[in-house]
Amino acid sequence: MSAYNRSAYKLAGLLASVGLAGAALVGCSSSSGDNSGSSEAGSGSSSAAAAVDGSQKAAAVLADNQDVHAESDDTDVDVDASGVVGIELTGDSASSDGAGVKVDGTTVTVTAAGTYRLSGSLDDGQVVVTAPEAKVTLILDGVKIANSKGAAIDVTDADEVVVALADGSANTLSDTDTYAEDATADAALHSAADLTIGGSGSLTVKGNGNDGITSTDGLVIQGGTLTVDAADDGIRGKDYVVVNGGTVTVTAKGDGLKADNTEDADRGYIAVGGGTVKVTSAGDGVDAATDLVTTGGKVTVTSEASDDSSAHGLKSGVITVLEGGTVDVTSSADALHGDGAVHLGGVAATLAAGDDGVHAEGELVISAGTVKVTRANEGLEGKDILVSGGSTDVTSSDDGVNASGSEATSSEEGDQGGFGGGGGPGGGGGGEGVGDFIVKVTGGSLVIDSEGDGFDSNGTAEITGGTVVVNGPERNGNGALDVNGSFTVSGGTLLAAGSAGMVVAPDSESAQGWLSATLDSAVEAGTTVHIVDSDGKVVASYVTSKAAQNIVYSGAGIKSGEEYTVHAGGSASGTDTGGLAESGELGSAEKIATVTAGEAPEGGGGFGGGGGGGGGRP
Repeated sequence: MSAYNRSAYKLAGLLASVGLAGAALVGCSSSSGDNSGSSEAGSGSSSAAAAVDGSQKAAAVLADNQDVHAESDDTDVDVDASGVVGIELTGDSASSDGAGVKVDGTTVTVTAAGTYRLSGSLDDGQVVVTAPEAKVTLILDGVKIANSKGAAIDVTDADEVVVALADGSANTLSDTDTYAEDATADAALHSAADLTIGGSGSLTVKGNGNDGITSTDGLVIQGGTLTVDAADDGIRGKDYVVVNGGTVTVTAKGDGLKADNTEDADRGYIAVGGGTVKVTSAGDGVDAATDLVTTGGKVTVTSEASDDSSAHGLKSGVITVLEGGTVDVTSSADALHGDGAVHLGGVAATLAAGDDGVHAEGELVISAGTVKVTRANEGLEGKDILVSGGSTDVTSSDDGVNASGSEATSSEEGDQGGFGGGGGPGGGGGGEGVGDFIVKVTGGSLVIDSEGDGFDSNGTAEITGGTVVVNGPERNGNGALDVNGSFTVSGGTLLAAGSAGMVVAPDSESAQGWLSATLDSAVEAGTTVHIVDSDGKVVASYVTSKAAQNIVYSGAGIKSGEEYTVHAGGSASGTDTGGLAESGELGSAEKIATVTAGEAPEGGGGFGGGGGGGGGRP
């Protein structure tokens, strides 16, 4: 994709983010009973969100953003190097022999480019940097600054400022507990210039009145041990926040890490390439106005709202690309939320959510890595969901995977389906309108354990490769599979087990054979089930994780029109994927069903049937 097109995608996604944010003021996400998707935005913003290319890799996304100002700067400075100007803080005053330093009571002002070493304490004072177009390095070497009137360190004018934490030093900054609404500086460490923090010492920041650390330009963390406690946002860089190293711990009553430039398409991003970030927040844990990218490091987020407001774990306005490192999120809203697209391309992610595990208004792509949704209302939700690689494991109280959104419009196929239509034996669920949504699996593994529908698309679905295992619902009001439009299987392996009240199976036109067996009575959890061909060969073995009365299976060993039997008992062996074993032995297993591949079970399809397994919900 050309840079021009990437910019167009970003602009569309940014506009979508603004539109969706506005919509959030008048409506919240849908309840678990609403299958239409969680967006309350109009079709215009949804269209813009859908325009974001979810297959983009981290390098392409970062290349399309503003360059980081100081990624290669060395912040492990020598405090005794020649040219370093010493500033000694003495409680109620300070002293310095440098020409670029002015002292006025408890206010210390740096006025020229250079490197300055600060030590000692200011009981109620401030360090100010006013050095237009200059680069200033502040070495904090055992500094404690408290200010009851404003910021502890305030960079009012400079080209770039580096805060270097001296080796072995412990430093503390704290600010006022009240800022005027029009205050220019509203954080304990505030910078109106590009800000870099690094070194091997420690810095504890107490943002009593608002934010902990803020840059109104870009902010880079290269190293050090940072501990931030803030009345509002913990660490905020308007243009970007980049973490390349160090240990960062944030406790915030607002958002944890935040980049909030919504005016420039190449800014407002957050990138984590190394280090350790731990956030506990009452707002969003990590909130990027545009892009959010991880290529390394470890990010742990706990975001729990104390009221009805949103508290997503990781949130982006355009695209989230998690390509490396580890991410562990516990949130009261979505664990990962993208107003545009989400691409999980190599991260090791563990997600527990009060709402969706992963939510994308547009494309949701999983191409590599490991994704474990341990708790969620809906596990994976997006307009278009593509699984092409990696290992994904989803546990949900409602739908496991749901392709849906706010633009559902009934197609001709959906209109013909009516209540329980489906367009013939083995068709997808046709009881609802068919929207412009798709779930597509081409590789990797996808394991679902759901109490609602397991593998659900309000549009169409395709499986061309990989392994899909659905441990579906026990209740008849939902099904292991629920596809409103066409549902084809041409490769890979599918096993879906669940209730028999809302049975959906692949289309009869599928290139790969499949069978759907409704059992005379439900088998209990822990039952070994075998699918056996007419020659007595075990084609598949599966151990149920909950009670199941219907089993849908598609694999290379299934041939349409041939008869298969289903047995309960015996044993399964080898590595299993969601209960689907490598091999099995019948032993004294009991036959519990006989089916013909490619034929839907009698009585399947819920309301009206419409041709057996093709039925769906009204």
